[in-house]
Amino acid sequence: MQNYYKTIGALVVASAFAAGNASAEIESEIHAGYTSEYLFRGLNLGQDLVETGVDISTEYNGLGLSAGAWYGSFSDSTGASFDELDLYGEVSKDLGFATASVGYIYYANLEALGEDAQEVKFALAKSFYGVDFSLAYFLDIDGDNDGYTELAASKGFELSPCLTLSTSAALGYLVEQGEFAHVTAKVALDYAYSETATISPFVAHSWSLTNEAGSTHADTDNELVAGTMLSVSF
Repeated sequence: MQNYYKTIGALVVASAFAAGNASAEIESEIHAGYTSEYLFRGLNLGQDLVETGVDISTEYNGLGLSAGAWYGSFSDSTGASFDELDLYGEVSKDLGFATASVGYIYYANLEALGEDAQEVKFALAKSFYGVDFSLAYFLDIDGDNDGYTELAASKGFELSPCLTLSTSAALGYLVEQGEFAHVTAKVALDYAYSETATISPFVAHSWSLTNEAGSTHADTDNELVAGTMLSVSF
């Protein structure tokens, strides 16, 4: 769910500078997958989500630079099909006590699911005792997300050299409504069957904590979903 040409252009220029820096390395990943329902911030936006995406990241002068694109196709309860394209970019800096980042997201609803939306993301991230924590606030600049804020945590458990149990949880809060939105937990089994490719079947459950659907006007029931993701890095 970004006038995005200027943003992506700036990130391309930044990546070009980074590529010219002898100490900089560009990392890339492509992924594709299927999920039984399209869960977004605890809301059910549709069924049978088929998705694909690409992400790139690098470092330049002590800054982390990343950008990516995500495309999803799904259907509603009547069987009507919808498409969505998300474009995003982020700049991060390790401050010592935490890593701070500022990002930009553009949501293009291609099949009249809703109006396009834009957000600026402000986040802090820190690891404690092997658990990765993050706190993010999404400022809506086009659309209304009710001041969505999210506290998230994740941890991986290595079961073997090629098998990792990944766990994560997120708590959403609607600032404008003054109430919690959802709690969502996810468990994935990441099987790295080569040095660059990983397949990850997963299950996730979202518990709704509000009747507010925000700007999406989607279902706010408790949801259990399952799916799988294939990712390749290079």
